[in-house]
Amino acid sequence: MRRTKVAQVYKKTGNLRAVQLLLGHTKMDSTVRYLGVDIDDALSLSEGIDL
Repeated sequence: MRRTKVAQVYKKTGNLRAVQLLLGHTKMDSTVRYLGVDIDDALSLSEGIDL
């Protein structure tokens, strides 16, 4: 359930940093591996989100 929820948050927002905070990860690489996304794709998506 934990992975499903954060995967949905990531899919809807593309905000990798928010997912990292929700999971309590200190390293972005851990979050990317947890979600199973390519790092380049993840960074592209997160850079496209204005905060």
